[in-house]
Order: sequence, then C-alpha cells, then structure tokens
Amino acid sequence: MLAPRVLVVEDDADLRSLLRRGLTEEGFAVTAAASGAELLERAPVEQPEAVVLDIGLPDADGRDVCQALRAQGVMAPVLFLTARDALTDKVGGFAAGGDDYLTKPFEFAELVARLRALLRRSATVPLGVGVLRLDPGAHAAFVGDLRLPLTPTEFRLLGKLVGRPGEVVRRRELVAAAWPHGARVRDNTLDAYVARIRRKLDSADDAPTIRTVHGVGYVLE
Repeated sequence: MLAPRVLVVEDDADLRSLLRRGLTEEGFAVTAAASGAELLERAPVEQPEAVVLDIGLPDADGRDVCQALRAQGVMAPVLFLTARDALTDKVGGFAAGGDDYLTKPFEFAELVARLRALLRRSATVPLGVGVLRLDPGAHAAFVGDLRLPLTPTEFRLLGKLVGRPGEVVRRRELVAAAWPHGARVRDNTLDAYVARIRRKLDSADDAPTIRTVHGVGYVLE
C-alpha cells in the first residue's frame, strides 16, 4: 500500500521541519512548502492527497490560497492550522473550501488523527476552469497572461464560484464565503459585486462567464 501523499505548508521553519519528520514517521509521504505561492506552483504537479495549510502565511491569507488551490482543480482535503480560534475565522476557513481546522498549539497525535480521517472521507475529483486561475498574493485573476485585478471581496466571491465550476452556488454560500460571519449583506450588494466580476471576466477572451440563476444563486460556466 502506497503512503498517502501530504503537502505541508507552514512558514515557520522549525514547525515545518517537525511536521515533516513526524508525519513521515507516521507513514505519510510528506513534502513541505513555506508559502502560498510555492503551494500553488507545486500542488497541481505533485497532486497531494491532503494538504496541511497554515492560515498565517507570509505572502497571502491561507484561506485565499485554499480558494486558489480549488480553482486549479486540486480538490484534496485541506486541514487548516491557525493561531486564531474565533468562530469567524473557523467559518471563513470552511467557506473558503477547507475541510478541517486545528488551532495552535495542538497535540501532534490529534493532527495525525484528523488527517487520517480526512483521507478516509476524501474522494479527489479533478475540476477544470479553462484558462482562468487565481493569484491570492496579488488578489487578482489571470486569463492567460491578462491580469484582472480584484478587491478582496471580489476575489473570495470568484474563488467560491471557481471552486465549483458548472454548479449553482447559492446566494447564502457566496455571502458566507465573501463577508465575515454574521455580516448583514443586502441582496443588491451581492448582485453588484457579481456584476463587477462579470464585467472583468467579459473583458478577457476565452474567460468563463457567470450566469444568474434567478432566486437561487450563480454558476460559473
């Protein structure tokens, strides 16, 4: 039986080394990265079966990196590591496409147990979104070489849609992904943001389009 492939993304060198060594001893095939950019470069090539992802990365918020990872078609389960345990942080992590959440400091045995549980439940299904990719460090979308700048809210909305291409994403899911937990967002506010994203995509040849499903949500196709 092959060892499960796990990619650890942690900017703290000591913790990264500890996790790599410990998980290897537990029977995982471990590679490690120090930044979100490095993860996004390597994950489509390495195709990890699970990702351990620190939220507090030096180049981007780990939740934005997770959305960009989903946009690349990498659907391996993501276990977030964070020093923050507020409900809003947890909800934001799940809304970004994460699968589990562990607060620092943590017991290594719990990390291993959660990781094994995620691997048992996971079913990796590759998804494609054509030429569109997300860059969380720049808060931008790229269609080929064309850069489409996005606000943080636009980035999170588009990331949610890109993570589920061809599928209707309900309005409440989009609000949960783009705004803090508990925020009161009017329907026309969501519609206005989606309209702005749609105009940016329409300016690029071969970019996917956002279709409105009236009374339900939006779909990227």
